[in-house]
Amino acid sequence: MAQISKRLTENVDGDFYVDASCIDCDACRQIAPASFRDHGGQSSVYKQPENPGEQHRAFMALVACPTASIGTASHRSARQGVEAFPVHIVDDVYFCGFTSESSFGAWSYLIVRPPELGGNVLVDSPRFTLPLVQRIERLGGVNLMFLSHRDDIADHAKFAAHFHCPRVMHDGDNAAELGIERVITGTDPVRLDDDLLIIPTSGHTRGHQVLLCRDKIMFTGDHLAWSPVRETLTAFRDACWYSWKEQTRSMEKLLAYRFEWVLPGHGRIHHGSAEEMHEHLVRCVETMKRS
Repeated sequence: MAQISKRLTENVDGDFYVDASCIDCDACRQIAPASFRDHGGQSSVYKQPENPGEQHRAFMALVACPTASIGTASHRSARQGVEAFPVHIVDDVYFCGFTSESSFGAWSYLIVRPPELGGNVLVDSPRFTLPLVQRIERLGGVNLMFLSHRDDIADHAKFAAHFHCPRVMHDGDNAAELGIERVITGTDPVRLDDDLLIIPTSGHTRGHQVLLCRDKIMFTGDHLAWSPVRETLTAFRDACWYSWKEQTRSMEKLLAYRFEWVLPGHGRIHHGSAEEMHEHLVRCVETMKRS
């Protein structure tokens, strides 16, 4: 819980605030950009919510914060933020919220599909919290967990145990040691079903992999994201834990696929036409090769 005694001085006066426990994960700035900003190494409130819509997004940010660093001086109920998740993004895909400190605030997603198509897929893991679990149950539960890499697994074991669902992860990230039920090997794509294709993308970690859904939505983990500063797709060299050379090679491999959405674990979401996204990816690969 956020502590008013640790309220950062960069916050503007008012009810909402961020305290000194902030780890600068960027979640609040993505969810409620009208209220939160990066002041350099941490987030703070630069404008208090002024209408119901802004208040709703601020409460969503409060709930999603992995370190509970956001609070209200009046100790208002955050129920509306809790009830907002999972929140719809596109088609049958939802952002789970409730990010985890153990994943440094990485985003996880739920793909809602009918049983005849294999059921719901949880992409990476949020915090295991009862309100979220109950909402996911009402949406049909979890039939499969796709884990992009070892950094963003959070409470995967608790979700797997609760929903009795198998997990899929690459052996390059020691999946077997984690008790993963389906271990992916090698560098070739693996089709889970007609809708879902796993593409191994070694680099950020040795066993990183992305998930392509219906040649439209790519769940990219920590491999690829949108840069609002550069206004193009980007990779994070300063957060490459295995091999930049391998990550560049893996990124180039993605040029063979069509997609319109990038949904990362870290970094910004982006949508564009398949042609636009291909052009951005070409630019990203060229930049990586020069660096």
